[in-house]
Amino acid sequence: MEGIVPKEKGIDFCGDKTHHYIIRSDLGCYMKCRDFNKASDIRIIDLHPACQHGDHYVADNSHHFYIIKGNTYRKVSSLLTDDNAEVHDLLPKYQGGDFYLSANKRFFIIYKEKGIFKVTFDLGKDGEDAEYPLHDNCHNGLYYWGTAKQGFLVKPPDEWGSIQYYTTTNFKSDQNSYPIAFHRDVINFLPGGLTLTHGPSFAMWESIKSIHNHSSTPIEWNKKIVRKEGYAKEKMSSIEHNWEVAASLSGDITALIVKAQLGLSAKYGGKGINTSKETWNEATEEEESIKLTLKPKEKIFVWQFKLGFGREPVLFCRDLKFDHSPDPPTEIPFPPMKP
Repeated sequence: MEGIVPKEKGIDFCGDKTHHYIIRSDLGCYMKCRDFNKASDIRIIDLHPACQHGDHYVADNSHHFYIIKGNTYRKVSSLLTDDNAEVHDLLPKYQGGDFYLSANKRFFIIYKEKGIFKVTFDLGKDGEDAEYPLHDNCHNGLYYWGTAKQGFLVKPPDEWGSIQYYTTTNFKSDQNSYPIAFHRDVINFLPGGLTLTHGPSFAMWESIKSIHNHSSTPIEWNKKIVRKEGYAKEKMSSIEHNWEVAASLSGDITALIVKAQLGLSAKYGGKGINTSKETWNEATEEEESIKLTLKPKEKIFVWQFKLGFGREPVLFCRDLKFDHSPDPPTEIPFPPMKP
């Protein structure tokens, strides 16, 4: 299990002079943080619709953001409001990069398959630029970003399941490179991060009641059963304990993260299912009247589907299933996530 999802459309890291950012278009928001290791000054902020689903995200030391889509980029002063938006063509020789970042007032374009990176002062104009070989130790990054004076890359979890990011002052050498551990509060926001902090997701049927007619005549069974239904928010509330969450997202962000995690493939600790149509209200105990006719010696099991992380259930599904077998049903009552 690899845990952290590699970079994909709409999800990226970037940084400026004072902060690091994690962009999550799939959640419609982004994280702003001063220090990923100390989890200092974490804010979760809405991502403006015009700034979502970019191929790459870059921030510079002048507090501008660049959202690259195809062969153009959108330059804005705020990912929240899309202020001062400008759209420019990406110079042909800077197109097709695997990763884009800014550091030390320059842009870096990394081409992993070619094993090179380019450096320029402007993505849209000809000018002073250079091309260098990418050092072997800088080749296996899941994400790359930069700040005022440093570059960073996230590497896959190590044999201990620890996810770390590495500093570098020069991608063509391994000079001044060392690992830094992500704080747990930051890992929770990473795509796939819940599998590292809470364990892989599970999906299972639980028998919440068994009904047995021990007699030799049919009987009517008419009683109420109590079951949980909804999202056990209190189980996941620690995710946002040290976050300042935008008012528009408050109360919803943990559910968004859990839904996204459950939708991931098993490779990243998910179940690959779409739970968006399930009840995501806070879990409550619900009574339901059940009326059955049981044949002589007949036994019926009542099953409820639940999902969770590690050993902790977090979503109790509203539908019940009745079965004669003591073995749990095999089907999953959710559609698969679309690729």
